[in-house]
Amino acid sequence: MEPAREHDGVPLQIGRGQAQAGQPLEEKGEVTSEAPREEQAHRAARPDRAADEPSAPEPAPAEVIAAALETQPVAAPPQPPAPPAAMPPPPVVPPSPAEPAPPAEPTAPAEPPSAAAEPTATEPAPEATAEPATPGKPGWRERLRTSAFARSFGGLFYGNPKLDDDLLDQVEIALITADVGVAATTELVESLRKRMKSREFADANALLRALRDQLLALLRPVAVPLQIDATAKPFVLLTVGVNGVGKTTTIGKLARRFKDENRTLMLAAGDTFRAAAVAQLQAWGDRNGVPVVAQGQNTQGKGGDAASVAFDALQAAKARGTQVLIADTAGRLHTQVGLMAELGKIKRVLAKLDPAAPHEVLMVIDGTTGQNALSQLRQFHAAVGVTGLVVTKLDGTAKGGVVFALAREFGIPIRYAGIGERPEDLRVFDAEAFVDALLPETLSA
Repeated sequence: MEPAREHDGVPLQIGRGQAQAGQPLEEKGEVTSEAPREEQAHRAARPDRAADEPSAPEPAPAEVIAAALETQPVAAPPQPPAPPAAMPPPPVVPPSPAEPAPPAEPTAPAEPPSAAAEPTATEPAPEATAEPATPGKPGWRERLRTSAFARSFGGLFYGNPKLDDDLLDQVEIALITADVGVAATTELVESLRKRMKSREFADANALLRALRDQLLALLRPVAVPLQIDATAKPFVLLTVGVNGVGKTTTIGKLARRFKDENRTLMLAAGDTFRAAAVAQLQAWGDRNGVPVVAQGQNTQGKGGDAASVAFDALQAAKARGTQVLIADTAGRLHTQVGLMAELGKIKRVLAKLDPAAPHEVLMVIDGTTGQNALSQLRQFHAAVGVTGLVVTKLDGTAKGGVVFALAREFGIPIRYAGIGERPEDLRVFDAEAFVDALLPETLSA
């Protein structure tokens, strides 16, 4: 090392890598050329400082600037994708407005045709779709085989059950659950038990035949068809019953039956209480070509006097020489004393024009009612004197046994039985066909 010199009174020591004051730049460059060698040696010895020092050089910002300058021209190419900005026209989502068009596909106007089809199906539809039961006894069995009575006895006598007291107990349970009633069931089972103990039955098949004979003995006296008195003009038929048993529908089916018998008839819309009852009866009249008398053509739901409707209808029927007049009445609960008294009023008003009218008081009973049908018939019979029964809805979930209870207690003739929806399915009551449909033909059936 060279000796120190003084500069402004301060000793100045110049090292190997330092330039003297006033020394030209060329020398300084020569001297500094050796500095990188020493720095490389220091960096190799201390890598941590070598990592620090590279961040110190200022050329790095220049490279970043150069890179930025290079990226700027590159940013210009992204602008050519600005034509893709013209891509928005392809996304022109006018197709999506076309999607409202699919809602137009349902074209609610197209459904009005279907609604137009509904009017055609209003009343005639049942006739077009439903099929009548097979004529004769097969039709009875076909429609009543799903009843609780038929199912219980079909399972009870399946195979060859043992003839003993247990079998009779099962018969008793089946009769009670089928709505035959306790009194009628007890009478039937006790009679069978006595005969079994006296050894009249060789096997279960003999017991089945004996049960069938006893059930027929209950129904034969009441299986009396309705006879139209030709001397009575008109023959007045008054229908009564509680709500919802099918009185108006039964009247429509009877109108079809009498029309097929070439009888002239008229209908009286005496149900002035239920909404659309008059319109329903008029629909049946239009279908069968039968005139309907309604008080003021009561189609707006305004109530009227049922007795006056019956009176007007009887007058019109007499004037036209009509053979049969069927009068409808509003459904009413048998426990309502005032409503039951109204039935008596209708009967008295009819008697003013014809002392024998009504010639038939036909009570409609729902076959699914059960033992309550007994109290219904008791009250209606006391009010208007029921002369005939129609048991409806036997083709549904009806148990069917109530028919035996009604026959045993009242002995009132059962005129018709409803086993289907078609007018042909309102059949004259046939005791043998009814019992054969409920009981199995053989033990293995």
